[in-house]
Amino acid sequence: MNICFISQNGFTGKTSRTFDNCRTEFAWQIALDAHHENYKDWFFSNTTYDLAIVILPKKLELIDTGALLDSVKRRCKKVAVMQEGPAWYYQDYDYAQQVNYINFLSEMDFLLVHNISDIAYFKGIFKKPTFNLQSLMITDTLTGVIRENNGMPIIGGNFCGWYGGVDSYFVAQNFGKPIYAPSMGRKINNEEQFPNLLHLPYMTWTNWMQTLANFNVGVHLMRTHAAGTFALNCAYWGIPCVGYKGLDTQQTLFPDLSVCVGDIVGANELAIKLKNNVEFYNYVSLKSKDLYQIYYSEAVWKSRWNTIYEQIKN
Repeated sequence: MNICFISQNGFTGKTSRTFDNCRTEFAWQIALDAHHENYKDWFFSNTTYDLAIVILPKKLELIDTGALLDSVKRRCKKVAVMQEGPAWYYQDYDYAQQVNYINFLSEMDFLLVHNISDIAYFKGIFKKPTFNLQSLMITDTLTGVIRENNGMPIIGGNFCGWYGGVDSYFVAQNFGKPIYAPSMGRKINNEEQFPNLLHLPYMTWTNWMQTLANFNVGVHLMRTHAAGTFALNCAYWGIPCVGYKGLDTQQTLFPDLSVCVGDIVGANELAIKLKNNVEFYNYVSLKSKDLYQIYYSEAVWKSRWNTIYEQIKN
């Protein structure tokens, strides 16, 4: 199957397995040996495909959805949209953009979503075949990296509603260590003034994974349920991660460390248990690495894609 991803990423071509910034959307393309075209470049090409997978930008105003829809339907045998962000994100658009978003998805042959729970949402609204395309890591650039536990906690995002960094920060205080956080696009001004909080610089995906390998524990109490890559990244290294239920990666890889949204009491209890109970810590760590191989390895991902393919190929 000749597949093309269309997104706002600024390149046209295929992605190497050793690409330094191999986030999930690039990992998908690698696993499927898929081509990629930027939205703008798409209109200067006449290449046809068996399947186009469109990742609409969060800033929908950046593209002409009507022109893109007409073009992909003309040049591709089948067209799908891959969910970008949480299921409800489009409801923050203005009226015209909401209509454009709904109209675009309504014309798809099928839809791809991040979490099992998203299937019922999108399928219920758009009445389209809907499949879970789970997050994926291509780990070629991590060969030879050795995990060295520095004893420090790291939270999964910044201090805004999107990432829930404040929730994570308060729970991470239970470890009695300096708390580290990544620098994300939604990082708020003066966030670094929170006591005992240190920020990592902006990094490529490979540098991020190499750095993450040194941390002791993760806390990611993020209400925004989308790709769930922080929990996935932690599990690859066997770093226990406390997080909210509702996210496939968190629930699957860390079932013993998942709490209901807003349950800071429960999250605190788990953090204290990880700190004081070495046997529990080691159990969760080893279990997460095993579960990663069982549910999220590249071979498993490809097998699941083949199941999707059998349902959409005709």
